[in-house]
Amino acid sequence: MGKIVIQFNKKAWEQSLGRLGRGMQTFMRETRRDIDAICDRDPAVKSRTEAALLYSGFHALLAYRVAHRLYRKKKYTTARFVSQAARFLTGIEIHPGATIGHGLFIDHGSGVVIGETTIIGNDCTLYQGVTLGGTGKESGKRHPTLGNNVMVGAGAKVLGNFTVGDGAKIAAGAVVLGPVPENCTAVGIPARVVRRGGNRVDPIDLDQVHIPDPVSQELCAVRHSLQALEKRLAELEKQ
Repeated sequence: MGKIVIQFNKKAWEQSLGRLGRGMQTFMRETRRDIDAICDRDPAVKSRTEAALLYSGFHALLAYRVAHRLYRKKKYTTARFVSQAARFLTGIEIHPGATIGHGLFIDHGSGVVIGETTIIGNDCTLYQGVTLGGTGKESGKRHPTLGNNVMVGAGAKVLGNFTVGDGAKIAAGAVVLGPVPENCTAVGIPARVVRRGGNRVDPIDLDQVHIPDPVSQELCAVRHSLQALEKRLAELEKQ
């Protein structure tokens, strides 16, 4: 009866263990940074344990980091299965092809969508209802790139292949369709820059909650124009 001979390649085994160990170290380092981001930016959190166990944004990031590694190994179906399972559990959809730096904080998170070719820098903050999406069926890079320390307010939509610079802020409810320079605040539909480098571009001081109504602004402009025309007409009638 023949014998089955199993050859043990010690070098290959050690290399595999080394890669696994380095991967786990990277994963744990990213996980710690994600928890740090929650503790640093959310005054409601009471402990690191609470952040790790009860924050859906953190759970979505854990699933993303697993799915992203599978995606890079071209195991696309498995990667999408992991991301869709996370979407079902957390309400947050992150495509495994997206590139996300460390320290991302997804606050509350419900309804957040991050597209396949999105790039997010380090220490960014996204609130609920944010969409980082594309605008059509074009191939290649079709989603936005966020620099470091970018804040995107609740319900904001950032759509298309352009860059939002370091330290920029997108107001709640804004629809951003073009680049935003670094250290600027953009607001409105479509979004426009209202602060640049800490200085107001117009006389309205804004945060991610208190934003002007763009429809109301347009009506106000129309009213001023109408008043000017009425004044001119009254002058002509006197003449």
